[in-house]
Amino acid sequence: MSRTVASTLVDELAADVLPEDGAPWLDARRADALSAFRKMGVPHRRIENWKYTDLKTALEAVNDSGAGEITWKIASVPTGVELFDLANLANAPDWVQVHLGKAALADAMPAASLVLARSGFAIRVVKGNAVSEVLRLEFSGAGHARALIVLEDGAALTIVETRTAGTGFSNIGVEIVVGANAQLTHIRSAAAAPDAIQVEDVAVRVARDASYRAHLMNGGAGLSRLNLRLTLKEAGAGAQLSGVSVLGGNLHADVTTEIYHAAGQTRSTQLFKHVAGGKSRVVYQGKITVAQGADKSDSRQTAKALLLGERAEADLKPELEIFADDVKCAHGAAVGDLDADSLFYLRARGIPEAEARNMLIRAFLEEAVAEIADEAIRATVWKSVEDALPMAMAS
Repeated sequence: MSRTVASTLVDELAADVLPEDGAPWLDARRADALSAFRKMGVPHRRIENWKYTDLKTALEAVNDSGAGEITWKIASVPTGVELFDLANLANAPDWVQVHLGKAALADAMPAASLVLARSGFAIRVVKGNAVSEVLRLEFSGAGHARALIVLEDGAALTIVETRTAGTGFSNIGVEIVVGANAQLTHIRSAAAAPDAIQVEDVAVRVARDASYRAHLMNGGAGLSRLNLRLTLKEAGAGAQLSGVSVLGGNLHADVTTEIYHAAGQTRSTQLFKHVAGGKSRVVYQGKITVAQGADKSDSRQTAKALLLGERAEADLKPELEIFADDVKCAHGAAVGDLDADSLFYLRARGIPEAEARNMLIRAFLEEAVAEIADEAIRATVWKSVEDALPMAMAS
């Protein structure tokens, strides 16, 4: 009888044996992660946070072809960046030991990746070092992996992360620590992967007067889930998130964000635009929590979706939980079709329908893509959008 990925995952995490890699400093964190997974189990649609992304059902439908290993590649390590391979945990430096695995207990899948990861890396930018060269990172393959990114006080870095299409089930847990007055720009682009189930959890801690900027392009997968969990720990911390999803066929893409304003005078903005055609499904869930005493916090979130087909679906769910008085918080969501008057206007001037629709879709997405400051990176993201549009526009 064939086994599913879901049953294999549960069996692996039901075993009492933790990895033997000579890292006793990590054992307690892994044991806690194992307990957390056993308590929560594989996420499914009856869990509110996973209502629109039934991971358990998707994994139960996939026959297990053996454990895989995610491959990561950094083409060139910029000057000023320290790289450590997590395959060598017995010799992990102090900064890895301090941070790795501390953010893995919030959900079942980051907990699973901490216990089962067979590959991963950690990078550090030391205090006061502003790295001008872009760090280019690529993930491929199936399996579990961990990554740790540490920017010490006053450091700066830009990371361009690419997720190749591939097949099978992948589960990546990323931890990011942004020190005081540091600046991290994170661009992530995921190609359409109809034969893959992809889960990635990104947990970010932002210190005083520091900023984290994330710009995302998602082409979807058989099932795709990206969690962004941010804690704005101290006054002056900020986060700017933007993204586009362009889906067609039977593809699925879920971007779920959680931003916790732990201190006052913190700020966050979110702008997500989605285009769904065919039988695809796009999901955005954005929860903002302003803690008690976090006065003068400022938070805004906007999510909009275009449905290009009668069988396409968009689920947009912004949330606010505010426990402080003196704050500015706003959210909005809208789902619709291309504007008929605008389409008629363009066609009346001799522009073919396909070209006119393409122009309107680009105009819809422009605001979110324009959030990327670097012109070359922005052009690359637009290229990914152009590659994804034909499938989204197909009937």
